[in-house]
This record gives sequence, C-alpha cells and structure tokens, in this order.
Amino acid sequence: MTRFVLGRIGFSTLVAVLLAFFTLPLLWLASAPLTTDPTYKVSVPDFTWENFQTILEHPYALPSLYNSLVLSVGTALLVVLLAALAAYALSRVHLPGRDVLLYVLLLLSSIITGTAAMVPLFQLAVDLQLIDSQFGLILILSGGLLPAAIFMLKDFMDATPKSYEESARVFGATPLQIVRHVVVPLVRPGLATIAVWSVANVWGNFLMPFLLLRDVEKQPAAVIMYTLYTEGGQANLRLLSTFGLLYSVPVVVMYLIVSKKYGFRFHGGIKR
Repeated sequence: MTRFVLGRIGFSTLVAVLLAFFTLPLLWLASAPLTTDPTYKVSVPDFTWENFQTILEHPYALPSLYNSLVLSVGTALLVVLLAALAAYALSRVHLPGRDVLLYVLLLLSSIITGTAAMVPLFQLAVDLQLIDSQFGLILILSGGLLPAAIFMLKDFMDATPKSYEESARVFGATPLQIVRHVVVPLVRPGLATIAVWSVANVWGNFLMPFLLLRDVEKQPAAVIMYTLYTEGGQANLRLLSTFGLLYSVPVVVMYLIVSKKYGFRFHGGIKR
C-alpha cells in the first residue's frame, strides 16, 4: 500500500513538473507583450498596448507575416496536390519494389535534412536562378516535404474501398474524375493532416528562407524575428515577445479550425 501511494505521489509530481515546464513559456508569451518592461520572469502584466503599437510600426513585421502565409499556404497546396496524386498511384498500381522505394524515400528525407542538404540546394537554386524567389523557395520546401507526405497519405489511400472506384468506372468516370469525386472526399481528413503538417513545417522554417531570400521584403517572419536583437546580440524582449505572440496566433487558429472540423479522429482514409 505504501509503495502504491509513493508511486502515485511520484507520478503526480512528475506530471506537475512537466506541465510547469511547458506552461511557463506560454504564460510568459501571453504576459510579456502586455508588460511595459518585460524580463525573462513570468509576472503579472500592467496591460499596456505600447508594445503592439511599436511592433505594428516596424517596417517589416506585418509584411513578414504575410510572406510566411504565402510560403506556407503555397507549399501546403503543392504538397497536398502532388502527394495525393502520387499516393493514389502508388496505392493502386503494384510496382516491383514499391514499398522499398517508399521506405527509402522516407529514410533519405529524414536523414538528409535542410542542414545537411543546404549546400547542394543552394547550388541548385543558383543554377536554376531561384535565389531571392519565393516561388523557388516553395518548390524547394515542397520537395523536402513530399516523401514523408506521400508515405503518410498512402495509408489513407489504401484504406479507401476500391468498390467505390469500380462503380464510378462502370458509369464511365475517368481516372481524374475518380480521384476528384470519389477518392478525395474519402481522404479529406488525411489531406487536412498533410496540409496542417506542411504549414507548420514551413511556418517555423528559418534556414532555407534565410539562405535563399536576400530581399528583406520577401523574408518570412521566422527570419525577421532574428533581427529583433540589439547590435550586442541581446534580445529586445518588448519587440520579441510581442512579435512572437503575433507569430504564434495563426498556427493556433489553424489548428483549432481544422481540429473542430475533422477532430483528427479517423482511421485510415475514412472518418468514423
């Protein structure tokens, strides 16, 4: 009995420590922008709006959030479109070594990350004249996300009943019509998962935009946030905390909207 009680106390203490570890930064992010002179400590804010006024007057703050939105949405649309077509083809066409190819692509995409591949990617962007091009950056980011997206989406495609497609073929539907009107409605939760995952990856990506976008007016918020430091390398907590809050809101709103619509409670490609 004593061992059980001590185990419960230890478990509760561990949970409390973990909750505090993740909660304190969020409390700081919520309170620091409303504090006149924020520090690294969590304190009761004095509810000033001066920090928001200052960040809104920053010449690149709001445009960088728009750039992040363009890059994230553009990459997500491209990844969802190409991954859906590729996953459907791999799910329905039985090729020799298909599964091995998928695992190899997933393994390589996990090992060769942006840091390891930045030199060849930069050289490729130079050769294709994609430096300082948001469209070029979207293509590069999409290429990095596609292997994992195809791997995840194939499971949803495998779970869709083939009898629906066969019925559509009887009525003369073309392969693209089958994908659009039969398969896509069944795997919409999977497509939503891929879209949210793509947006989250691109929204917080710093390295590739920092390397490929030279024009400050084209840089996303993850790069502009790097400039909110003094010349001595000290963080300007007033601007950094306020911009960090504005930077976090779109991702939270996106998650709440998608979670409310789909709930992420699905099995395979069919929501139950």
